[in-house]
Amino acid sequence: MGYLKKVNYNMTAYLTRREQFNAAHKLWVKDWTDEKNKEVFGKCANKNWHGHNYTLFVTVKGQPHPQTGFVMDAKKLSQLIQKEITSKLDHANLNLDVDFIPKDLQPTTENLVILIWKQLEPLISDCQLHSIKLHETDNIYAEFFGEF
Repeated sequence: MGYLKKVNYNMTAYLTRREQFNAAHKLWVKDWTDEKNKEVFGKCANKNWHGHNYTLFVTVKGQPHPQTGFVMDAKKLSQLIQKEITSKLDHANLNLDVDFIPKDLQPTTENLVILIWKQLEPLISDCQLHSIKLHETDNIYAEFFGEF
């Protein structure tokens, strides 16, 4: 137990859990022409939907517990993410199937990180939600830090 006294538990540590899901969406503005939708949204404006293999990173922060050394039990964080987020998003149509995505909201990566934050933040205790990062592709991701 002597090693515990050597660690300063008044410092903040960050824990990130990575989860994955596959989903389809269509980005489309009804008032625009087909040409304008394709110009702005590219492949995501496909009338027959368009899919991505998403990678989700959920980061929490806090002081490591003096006995476990955990900011949060990573297994419990994974279970929370799977129950509240990936079970609803995986193999779903983001425009039609997900209860926490408003039907009139474009299901962009930017909007999704905010919506995921709103789902998880009230359920995390003993530490704080720090960020939600969502990779849509290897080259595109959005990140949200809870700034409203």
